[in-house]
Amino acid sequence: MGEPNLPARQLGRQLKRMRERLGMTQDEAGKPLRMSTSKMSRIEMGYLPPYHDFRALLDRYGVIVSDWDEYIAAYDRAREKGWWHHYGVGNRGFLPIEAEACKVREFEFGYIPGLLQTEAYMREVYAGARRLMKPKSLENEVAVRLRRQLRLTVEPVLTYHVIIDECALRRPILFGEAREEQLCRIVERAALPNVTIQVVPEDVGAYDGQNGTVIVASFDDPEEPDIAYIEHMLGSIHLEKKDDVSAAKLALKDFADRALDEEDSIALIERL
Repeated sequence: MGEPNLPARQLGRQLKRMRERLGMTQDEAGKPLRMSTSKMSRIEMGYLPPYHDFRALLDRYGVIVSDWDEYIAAYDRAREKGWWHHYGVGNRGFLPIEAEACKVREFEFGYIPGLLQTEAYMREVYAGARRLMKPKSLENEVAVRLRRQLRLTVEPVLTYHVIIDECALRRPILFGEAREEQLCRIVERAALPNVTIQVVPEDVGAYDGQNGTVIVASFDDPEEPDIAYIEHMLGSIHLEKKDDVSAAKLALKDFADRALDEEDSIALIERL
């Protein structure tokens, strides 16, 4: 099923505010509706209840029927599937978070980040995966990644700050013209006003970034907390606790401090 999307989390917070304005605890609000405290908690975290349960909550909170339309519209928006479902991809990984974010800060050690990859690079990465994809699945994954890249150029554009280890640029995944095209793509993206690219040079030596990918996403909604996303060999995890996200931000700051500034980073890529 995946994590709640942004509209669902916003709706959950709205229901929480309605309950708190009435001075009710979750138990007091849910008990007459046969809703447990744990269910109420999940609803306020953004896990949508069945439609009739949602209507019952509106009634419980004293919303008159003539004012229900805006809440029902918000409920319907929260139930909408993202564009990626058309490609057979569910609400997994970082994709749903990225689609809702206004700003992403990312560190990549082993690969060129997906938002900067050429199609040739994507195909080589997928071909080298431990589990080979069926042709249809591979084409869908490529199509999804290409569409994700539109966030850098199509409104609402994503503010994107990425830090790449030099080893990812030197890794022999592509050769000849295909390799040159990939490096030129990075330089082209760096010219966009919403994109900042830094490179951690090889002479930095050992540092924590060698443990894997770190991403932090931020949102336009001031009530929506930042989310950290960590990738590792066996999968990935979302981190939403304040201390965990703060640790991820500190790691990204450390990597940025170790990296070349933007101008010198682009000069290095051009030399390569």
